[in-house]
Amino acid sequence: MARRDDSPDFIEAIARGLDVIRAFGPGQPVMSLAGVAAASDLPRPTARRILLTLEQLGYVRVVGGQAGGQSGGGYELTPRVLDLGMSYVLSRGLWEVARPHMEALVAQTRESTSIAQLDGSDIVYVARVAVPKIVTLAVTIGTRFPAMQTSLGKVLLAALPLAEAERVLAEPSRSGITTRWQPDAAERAAALREVRARGWALTDEQLAPGIRSVAVPLRDGEGRVIAAINVNSHAAETPLDVLMSRHLPLLLQTAGAISADWAACQSAPQVTVAGTAGGGTVGSPVTAAGEPS
Repeated sequence: MARRDDSPDFIEAIARGLDVIRAFGPGQPVMSLAGVAAASDLPRPTARRILLTLEQLGYVRVVGGQAGGQSGGGYELTPRVLDLGMSYVLSRGLWEVARPHMEALVAQTRESTSIAQLDGSDIVYVARVAVPKIVTLAVTIGTRFPAMQTSLGKVLLAALPLAEAERVLAEPSRSGITTRWQPDAAERAAALREVRARGWALTDEQLAPGIRSVAVPLRDGEGRVIAAINVNSHAAETPLDVLMSRHLPLLLQTAGAISADWAACQSAPQVTVAGTAGGGTVGSPVTAAGEPS
């Protein structure tokens, strides 16, 4: 089977293991070796080795006999696979904490607001509350843009040591767009120093025509920058002085409130509850009152 990525950093074995896990789709709780191989587009011996490895790790179990050698056997996932998605589920809970604050900010500014995180040299949008406006580039959850040309990205890059930021920016963008502003290393360093000094970042049509935004950091309970939030406007509708004098103070207040709520969630007492479906257990943080945090 041909490699899907020629990068020396790409680990094909991990990709194939994830292909096998994803082969167990809706309505297919138990699958034969042949079925897994076909669904994951893998040679049967490769699929068998991956299934045996996943079985050893507790993510897969054999049902109905010796699945690796008997035609009547099969495999099914165990509840342990939920551990793989737990970090995402918990982080998504944080975005839900942020949403009421974002909605209040949109009501005050009548502009869209988004939260993004850094992924290589790109930002990826993880939360958004939008107002209907015609803009050059459409944004939805999961949209990615080159980080340096966005206010959100500048904030996230400025939170890194300069050498680390340059290492990140050396990675190819996966956004698929060509930006207006193409700064050299000296320009990037100067821009990020300015963001560190003032605590917020501005982008004025550097990503694309008509797009103007200001962003500030979101921090966890230990003060680490874990995301950024912005107010995004159309350059033809919102003057720069309105963005800076009216929207930025409201954005800073919103970021402080979201960060405080996140810190409170992190410091809440947590216990582990067990789910026994299929004989497995899955830990899930809950508050002292017993509600999901």
